[in-house]
Amino acid sequence: MTEIAITGLGAVSRLGYGAEAFWSGVLARDTAPPDRVPDPDARVPLPLYYLVPPDSVPSDSVPSDSVPSDSVPSDSSAADPGLGPATRYTLSAGLEAAADARLGEVAPDRVAVVTGSSVGDARQVELVRAGQAAPASLPAASPPFEQASALAARLDAGAGALNLSNACAGSGYAIALGAEMIRDGEANVVVAAGAEAYSRVTVAAFNRMGALGSERPRPFARDRNGVMLGEGAGAVVLETVEHARARGARIYARLAGSGWSCDAAHLTAPDPAGTQAARAMRAALAEAGADPADVTLIVPHATGTKLNDSTEAAAMTGVFGPRLGDIPLHNLKAIVGHLAGGAGVLGTVLAALCLHHRTVPGNPPVSELDPQCAVHLPAAPTALDSGVVLVNAYAFGGNNISLALTGAPS
Repeated sequence: MTEIAITGLGAVSRLGYGAEAFWSGVLARDTAPPDRVPDPDARVPLPLYYLVPPDSVPSDSVPSDSVPSDSVPSDSSAADPGLGPATRYTLSAGLEAAADARLGEVAPDRVAVVTGSSVGDARQVELVRAGQAAPASLPAASPPFEQASALAARLDAGAGALNLSNACAGSGYAIALGAEMIRDGEANVVVAAGAEAYSRVTVAAFNRMGALGSERPRPFARDRNGVMLGEGAGAVVLETVEHARARGARIYARLAGSGWSCDAAHLTAPDPAGTQAARAMRAALAEAGADPADVTLIVPHATGTKLNDSTEAAAMTGVFGPRLGDIPLHNLKAIVGHLAGGAGVLGTVLAALCLHHRTVPGNPPVSELDPQCAVHLPAAPTALDSGVVLVNAYAFGGNNISLALTGAPS
């Protein structure tokens, strides 16, 4: 099978703008209490979120000679004040990844953009319907597609623009689909991204379901009390290893396999047996030519709700058996919250950085693990010299995807 390389990374989260700020914050185990949303009409018990700091994108984060000259935003809002926050986060992460990969060297008609988002800039629609914003502020396209459209336009990408809205697995699917587009010859390079921003409807829905936590998230802990939603975006640049080598691009990691499945059990809850989630992990490993004994790190979905974490633990136990207790996991959502449609790609950015730096950052501390979740959450950094890294992303509707990454070729 054609090998797919990851040659560019971008990130936006509560830790700030840029993959470097993201990596530094994760290394520092930079946790925080949730933010209270600046929305007086959010009349819910828990109007909480992890918000992206309102700083401008640093002008030097996107070198002007690495992407098409008219694509560089010197400021996330100044680039186009009419864009909603999810689209601006997508542009920031996507253009950072493009610059990191020196995408300006690639013919734009061979570049495609695939994004994943649940609601995109639905907040713009909420404000207009409430009479709090002018209709002119509505996205030109549907709220989630606006992100793919805006990024493709900024990159002058001629090989396609697509958004997948299958909830919290969206950007994981975007990565897998992007790899398939390259293997099928539809594009030479794909920028795969995902993003979410605050939406009153979203935070109200999670309040209504009783899924939202009141404190910093603590996935797999006995005393976890729910998910904390987070704003932000992630992006990766995909191309074949051969294409990357021919132009001398840096390779962070290889996307060696992906596995998709669906529970078909419940609209919002996972199948507690975890059968289909386990199937996705096995399929990703099989496509990578690996087996469970090769896995040296897992970036789990791990939202911090009782049912999601116990289900994922059951699925991982089914795949790895007692060895699960020896494989390091990293609870990324304990630091940045749950980016929903952007969660899969941000987990992949972390996995690629771990392989590149050969280090797994330590986890934020938890008081005591749930006995139903026999996982290994090292608090100190762990060496990562080889093996396969699995990234899981699950979603409403029973959507499951697992991605298998390996290190850069020697």
